[in-house]
Amino acid sequence: MVTTERAIPPLTADERTTLESWLDFQRATLARKVAGLTDEQAREAAAPPSTLSLLGLVQHMGEVERQWFRRVLRQEAAPPLFGPGAGGEPRTAEALDPADAGLDVAAGARLADAVAVWQEEVARARATCAPLSLDAMGSVKGQEVSLRWIFLHMIEEYARHNGHADLLRERTDGETGY
Repeated sequence: MVTTERAIPPLTADERTTLESWLDFQRATLARKVAGLTDEQAREAAAPPSTLSLLGLVQHMGEVERQWFRRVLRQEAAPPLFGPGAGGEPRTAEALDPADAGLDVAAGARLADAVAVWQEEVARARATCAPLSLDAMGSVKGQEVSLRWIFLHMIEEYARHNGHADLLRERTDGETGY
């Protein structure tokens, strides 16, 4: 069994610490789910006709981190990381729907590359959020959204996809556990 360290969120903490700790816990859970896989294993689809794969989930979460912390919170125009338009023209939050962004895996895509890109986006997100209050505002589709809401949404997004990752990893090599 390959393990990746992850800290259990504190049972008693202030709101900011609780939110950040749970988000980091969910991020670490995804890292655990892909640790030790080959590129071929990471590309393996869930079950036809679905093309969902662990590699696609890592790519997707890189896109989601970029969407919420850079495009929505910072109002930065940033190009997509994966798929159509990757590395091209910068896009705003309104110009890109990350609902399925990154889930499609290119033929030569490598897990290590996707993990590195995802981790870069996580590091940028942490740096972006560090000086901000939970009441800091971003904007998406003409509506204000607080950093507090973004943290909660990201925890939910990771938790949902980590459920997919559990099933994908078990199907790939029998590895189970949280």
